[in-house]
Amino acid sequence: MPQEQQPRPEPLDPPMVPFAVAGLIAWAVAGLVLLLFFRDWLTAHGHQNWLWTCLAGFLWGFPGLATMMRHDANRRRRRAAAERQR
Repeated sequence: MPQEQQPRPEPLDPPMVPFAVAGLIAWAVAGLVLLLFFRDWLTAHGHQNWLWTCLAGFLWGFPGLATMMRHDANRRRRRAAAERQR
């Protein structure tokens, strides 16, 4: 006897802006911690590029944030259109 398949759950579509903001904050905190507490160690061991990596991660977060803001706006628009069709 064939079993009935359960309906598939809706795919998750969470807001993405908080993830982008969390990434920006993480890079900023990592850079500040390295700058304030480990700058001498980084210089002594030739790892000053770690500070540049944190800066690059922070700055690249802004285009990511803009992209996620656009994604969330489209997400709201899609959900509103789906609600109107019901």
